[in-house]
Amino acid sequence: MGYDDVITHLGEFGRYQKRIYLLLCLPAIVCAFHKLAGVFLLARPEFRCLLPHEDAATARFESLPRWQWPRAYPNDSVIGKPNTCVYYDLKYSPEYLEGNRTAASNASTVVCSSYVYDQSKYLNSAVTEWNMVCSRSLLSATSDSLFMVGVLLGSFFFGQLSDKLGRKPTFFAALVTQLVFGVVAGVAPEYFSYTISRLIVGATTSGVFLVAYVIAMEMVGATYRLFAGVTVQMFFSVGFMLTAGFAYFIHDWRWLQIAITLPGLLFMCYYWIVPESARWLLSKGRKDEAFVIIEKAARVNGVEIPSQIYAQLVDEAEEINRKNALAAAQPAASVFDLLRYPNLRRKTLLIFFDWFVNSGVYYGLSWNTNNLGGNQLLNFVISGAVEIPGYLLLLFTLNRWGRRTILCGTMLVAGASLLLTIVVPSDMNWLLIACAMIGKLAITSSYGTVYIFTAEQFPTVVRNVGLGASSMVARVGGILAPYLNLLGEIWRPLPLVICGALSLTAGLLSLLLPETLNKPMPETIADGENFGKKSKQTEEPRAEELHSMLNGKSTKEG
Repeated sequence: MGYDDVITHLGEFGRYQKRIYLLLCLPAIVCAFHKLAGVFLLARPEFRCLLPHEDAATARFESLPRWQWPRAYPNDSVIGKPNTCVYYDLKYSPEYLEGNRTAASNASTVVCSSYVYDQSKYLNSAVTEWNMVCSRSLLSATSDSLFMVGVLLGSFFFGQLSDKLGRKPTFFAALVTQLVFGVVAGVAPEYFSYTISRLIVGATTSGVFLVAYVIAMEMVGATYRLFAGVTVQMFFSVGFMLTAGFAYFIHDWRWLQIAITLPGLLFMCYYWIVPESARWLLSKGRKDEAFVIIEKAARVNGVEIPSQIYAQLVDEAEEINRKNALAAAQPAASVFDLLRYPNLRRKTLLIFFDWFVNSGVYYGLSWNTNNLGGNQLLNFVISGAVEIPGYLLLLFTLNRWGRRTILCGTMLVAGASLLLTIVVPSDMNWLLIACAMIGKLAITSSYGTVYIFTAEQFPTVVRNVGLGASSMVARVGGILAPYLNLLGEIWRPLPLVICGALSLTAGLLSLLLPETLNKPMPETIADGENFGKKSKQTEEPRAEELHSMLNGKSTKEG
């Protein structure tokens, strides 16, 4: 009761909530800048070795016509193209380059020490500045990967901080840190400091985006939570597309990094506008501060809160404190509680795999736009734009067709469309892009569904633990995604094919999970174990075993 009654009397999505909600959606745009800008900051344009006869100060990528490349660079049998990481150890006279004679197949080669980059699409990037190509190509993928490590660490750190210190101070601590290290990344003198700065920025995206999301969701009524949660994700998609706008006008990677950071300054004014979460204040016994926020919302919405509601809030706050004290005396729930019983363990592992695939495929496709060919900026914009209908699909179908149907269906569509790229002719690049974008739309819908589906699968006593563990597994998928995209240099559709195979497998396995639409959410470990069992004769966990498990004792598997 308590605070939910307040929301009902205020209006589940009244004028006050709409105003604050909109403000809290905007930081998602800037977080998208940081998460997706690596596509341009670490862009890898075409390159070739600087040949001995060329002057580094004046040499250009196009100075050596492509028809002369076989005379300078040996053919790579794997990719079927000249290997521009090495060159033949020859005297490059005009007669040799212009003639018909090519180097012998057994001619010695020299590993490149200097490179010339194609500047027709990118003036420069961190890759071209620090020569992260050839034997150093893993460095760029590692930088993106460590950014996602930062996202993982930030979700733990800022999540704990927001529960202890409050949503509002955590939001501003993350925002200030993001501003500082976003600029530091733009002026970093070498790879190490750049990568560490980006790792810290990655951590702050969790603090800024997730904390703003929590504040927004805690002030919206249950009827509007699906709409509110999906709409926040749409703002992230808007930021996705706007990132390409920055890259279109700013061609120097350092200025680009600084440019995507500075909009965060606008959110500093939120300190005087956005309130602390009243739910959090009540949970900490700070009822007077919570009442001030509630009364202000009531004035803006033009309603009055009955006095008995405030009395209920006081009683609820005391009850919450009492339960928290009892919970603190009990052994903390852990992910092992989800793995102790066979049915619950099976569902947990399936959910973990769904999260891993959704995150890995989503970021793999988002960061793979440079490998698709054609206009790279246009590919990037389309990749962000298709997310909007992906989220709209959830609004109209999730409460009608069911969670499992949408999760399975969208992952199967993503898998099928991405696997179709195997048979796309090389001269039909538009079809390759179309298949990739259909896959992106579908995996976006799937990613949005898995959040809700997971929360409804896990029992209440371990729901937060389950969601946290699922999120951690998802980050592992995001951490591996940059390395997956390197395979596009071998064969352009290869990353898409791997993403498709994973999506198809996860979609089929999702059929093994029980539907949760209009079903009561499991409360206890026993409920979670029995939920979705096909056979009623399956032995239930004994009460004494569950009691022992919850008290941290070892038990047999039920």
